[in-house]
This record gives sequence, C-alpha cells and structure tokens, in this order.
Amino acid sequence: MNAVDAVHQQFEKAADLLGLDAKARRRLLTATREIKAECTISRDDGSEETFVAFRVQHDSSRGPCKGGIRFHPGVDADEVNALAALMTWKTAVAGLPFGGAKGGVACDPATLSRAELQRLTRTYVERVHDAIGPYKDIPAPDMGTNAEVMGWIADEYSKYYGWAPAVVTGKPLELGGSLGRDAATGLGLLYAAERWFEDYGAKIGDFTYAVQGFGNVGSHAARLFHESGGRVVAVSNSKNTVVNQRGIDVPALIEHVRKTRSFANFGGGELRDSAALLSVPCDVLVPAALGGVLTKETASKVCARFILEGANHPTDPEADAIFARQGVLALPDIYANSGGVTVSYFEWVQNIQQYPWDEDRVNQELRKRMRAAYDDLAAAARKYSCDLRTAAFAIAVERVHRATLARGL
Repeated sequence: MNAVDAVHQQFEKAADLLGLDAKARRRLLTATREIKAECTISRDDGSEETFVAFRVQHDSSRGPCKGGIRFHPGVDADEVNALAALMTWKTAVAGLPFGGAKGGVACDPATLSRAELQRLTRTYVERVHDAIGPYKDIPAPDMGTNAEVMGWIADEYSKYYGWAPAVVTGKPLELGGSLGRDAATGLGLLYAAERWFEDYGAKIGDFTYAVQGFGNVGSHAARLFHESGGRVVAVSNSKNTVVNQRGIDVPALIEHVRKTRSFANFGGGELRDSAALLSVPCDVLVPAALGGVLTKETASKVCARFILEGANHPTDPEADAIFARQGVLALPDIYANSGGVTVSYFEWVQNIQQYPWDEDRVNQELRKRMRAAYDDLAAAARKYSCDLRTAAFAIAVERVHRATLARGL
C-alpha cells in the first residue's frame, strides 16, 4: 500500500469515530497548495542536470505550515503529499500552532559534490521562495539534508526578503539554530517511551531494543536508550545489521561509524545484512529509517512486543492489523517522532523573539510537551476504545477540523 492510501485509510478511520460528513472529510484531506518544479543546475564538470522538486502545503488552519525538505532518489508527488498530511496531523497531536507541509528533490545527494548540493538547494529556493516564509511555511531538515543545507536556504531566502532566520529551522547555531535540535527527535522518542512504559509499570532499562536506521534519529535514540540502561541488541544501516544479544556498546559503534562511515570491522557484534534487523528478538523495535518498512510481508518476522516509530509512516495498515492480532503494541509516528518538530517550534519561537534558550530549557520543555501529548493520546484511546494510532489521528483530525470551522468559510 502506498503512503497516500495508508494515510487516507488512517484518516477515514478517525473521521468515522468523529462522525465527520463527506464535505468536512474532503476539505481536511485536500492539500492547500502543491508545487512541482524543475531545478536545473550546472555540474562541476560543466554538464547540466535537471531534478524534479516538490513542496506541498497541506493545511494552515492552525498556523503556518511546517515540514521538512528531503533530498532522496525516492521522492515523488505521492510521498510528499502523504508526508505533508502526516505533518498536519503530527503538529496537531503535539499541540503546536502549525499546519503541515513537506518538500523534496528527487536526487541522490551522495552523488553530488558540496558545491553541486549548494547550487541545487539555492535553485530550489528560487522556485519556492514566494510560498515559504516565517508566517507562511517553515522548512526543516529531513532525509538527505542537514543544518548546512538549512543555512543555505536561509541565506538564499534573505536575498529576496532580507534576513529572516525564522524562515527555516534546523539551522547552524551561528545562524539562529537552537541548542538541542540535533538530538531532538531521538530525545523525543526517549521521553515518549518513558511515559508509555509507565503505563505498564516499567522503565527504559527494563527492555531490549533493536533500532533500524543509524542516521540522526536512530543513532541518537540508540545512544539515549543505552545511557538510560536499556540494552541495545541490534542496529542497522542501509547495508548491514550489527547484532549482540549481550548489548552493543553504542558509543563505541558511533565512534567507529564516525571514523569509517561503515559497520564493517566493528568488533562489538555479529555483522548481518540490513534486512535481518526486523527479525532480531527484542522487546522494542524502533524503525527509524525509511517509511513503509513494516508491511503485511514483513510484519510476521517481527519478534518485538513494542514498536516505537521513529521514522515517518513506517507501518502499513495491513501490518497494524497483523500486530493487533499478535498483541504487538505500537506508539505511532505522528506522536512518537514529534520531538523534532517540537524543538523546531522552539527554534522558531527563539528566532521570532530574538532570544535564545539554553539547552536545559529546550530539553525540559520538550519532555513536558511529550508527556502532555501522551496523556491526551491515552485519554483518547480510552474514550474511543481504540489503539493509539487511531487515537492520535482522532485527536489531530478533531483539532484541525475545529480550527477550520472557527476560521469560517
């Protein structure tokens, strides 16, 4: 099932609970604006190459749109539309005054030099600058982009409108970025898991963890689980899985990857292929890489009791149904990985106020918001007698619907 169909199915399930009519559903599902553009750049060898780029603004009823920009070969219109809608629901679940957006360029950043990547980024801003802004649409890093790319976006935007650091979040600190932003999604996962496990009379250190993906989200999450007493028994990247049922020395693996950019020759575990991670016996599976990895074909391989979703849309509805039959519990992405957008909100606030926060304040505010959002989630699950994913969508859809009605037609 593709991402658009999956998000639509989850939306409809929540809309049924809320009793929304057909007009309300159509209004909530329809994107406000979709941009598709060509980005032609000169390569370092003098040749030209054209890339297809997108920006979708799904909903702005609760505030300016917010969403990442990813550079990845798999970027297409369906994916960007689905992720923009998920951002609408995610910001609503998190209680942030934003709507949802998403952007992307269909490219492989690993094949681009730093100069080519900068030219592509600046060309992208040329194509969308009139649609973004501190009170319109605020991009952020996503797969294949980082703080440096966000700095280029801020600088290119400033050529049209003057310096406005709040146009983008996830920037370098020197350009108005926030302390704590790099680890925010992983830290948010930790805070979400802490609160979730409290409902079962447990804590982080009571469980074993398998983390799929060792990029920004997965590496920080694995480190934080390890530091909190959890036993990380497997981690994977796009090529390999490292498995050690006695526990991986996560800081040592992070240092090894920093030096070698690979899991190869790491002496702290058995090296397997990347697909092996899903079947590693563990208590908590943390998908923190690409979406759509848990499907009806792969769900039966999972040996975990809990699924903590660090990636966007990692679980298809068919997989959800299998997990429900097996008694596997999932904490949905639109809540669990909202730490990143929450700290992006904090960065935006700091930029608007021109007053930076220290890292302790950032982390304390993040923990407070993650715990409060979970309490809302659990209350909705009890109210509707449903799973946490359906409860999250019900909260989000209701909040966006109410904001839409409050604005009038």
